Amino acid sequence: MTDRKLPHPISIFREFLDSEASGGIVLIVAAALALVVANSPLAESYFDALHAYAGPLSLQHWINDGLMAVFFLLVGLEIKREMLDGQLSTWSRRALPGIAAVGGMIVPALVYVAINRANPEALPGWAIPTATDIAFALGVLSLLGNRVPASLKVFLTALAIIDDLGAVVIIALFYTSGLSLAWLAAAFVVIAVLVVLNRMGVLSLAPYIVLGVALWIFVLKSGVHATLAGVALALTVPLRPSPGIAKDIEASPLHRLEHALHAVVPFVIIPIFGFANAGVSLAGVGLSNLAEPLTLGVAAGLVLGKLVGVMAAAALAVVLKLADLPRYANWTHMVGIALLCGIGFTMSLFIGLLAFEGSETLQSAVKVGILVGSLVAALLGAAVLMMAPTPAVSEGEAEAS
Repeated sequence: MTDRKLPHPISIFREFLDSEASGGIVLIVAAALALVVANSPLAESYFDALHAYAGPLSLQHWINDGLMAVFFLLVGLEIKREMLDGQLSTWSRRALPGIAAVGGMIVPALVYVAINRANPEALPGWAIPTATDIAFALGVLSLLGNRVPASLKVFLTALAIIDDLGAVVIIALFYTSGLSLAWLAAAFVVIAVLVVLNRMGVLSLAPYIVLGVALWIFVLKSGVHATLAGVALALTVPLRPSPGIAKDIEASPLHRLEHALHAVVPFVIIPIFGFANAGVSLAGVGLSNLAEPLTLGVAAGLVLGKLVGVMAAAALAVVLKLADLPRYANWTHMVGIALLCGIGFTMSLFIGLLAFEGSETLQSAVKVGILVGSLVAALLGAAVLMMAPTPAVSEGEAEAS
């Protein structure tokens, strides 16, 4: 009997790739628009609006703590699905992107710390260049069309998902302060209830969403960054089909929620976040500013750190026969992908806001470093991939293989 379940994770994965790539292009436009507005006569209105309060939080906090919790919910759903039922479900599939992701987080942090070792005020930002922006990177890849093997797109996506997992752990461990044990206990009670619902086989999304809102409030009050509530909720959403709908795994609550969020996160939430946080005044910014340790550390970490970290780790994995190169790809392709991993826009901005909360001066220096580093990484990565030999197999054949 033919097993018809095999294509499903791949088709869902391709849908994810397509949505992220298109969303990356929208994010590029949003970030560019933010820069234009922040350096126009509308700048004062732009910044005033972001700092205006709507209830207990400013508009910027609603975006960064509220909307981004939905982004982290999608990240959590993707991590869970890929680990249990997708491209990261076996060791052979996890090995190369997993090892490369680790190298791509460690080396950028070391580059940043080396440049800022004499600047204690800047050291809390060590994690800023460790992140890869999956939407931006896939957006650049989409512009290259069939010059890039489909296997490389899968590799980059898997690496970025593992990278996101690392960023979540970093935020939880290093960017949490002033804990309230009472609110934290309340959050754990909600998580326990969510786990019980999962174990009981509750497949309706409604109770998970309602409890997820309560969880977000409790986590916000606890001192842990509120966006982590999205990841915690995602890990409790069932990955099994609802009875009476279909026996296919695609009918599971996790897939239904993930598909619903794919219509919102790449095209609404991430562009709003980019527009709200990429705006930085470039008045008086010159080459001397780019040489400041904080800005240089971020930019060099993203471009040089990611390139060296990803390539060294990937080469080590291949030499030790722990993994093989992606199919139809060569080392030139890998250099291009390693450079694209230096596009750290969304998560890097997010970590930068946490690292230097309350200091707009330091945040502005971080934003300049992220924008310059991400732009250089995108241009160099695209140039290298343009020079790489075109794969001798079509994208459809590569996917099917």
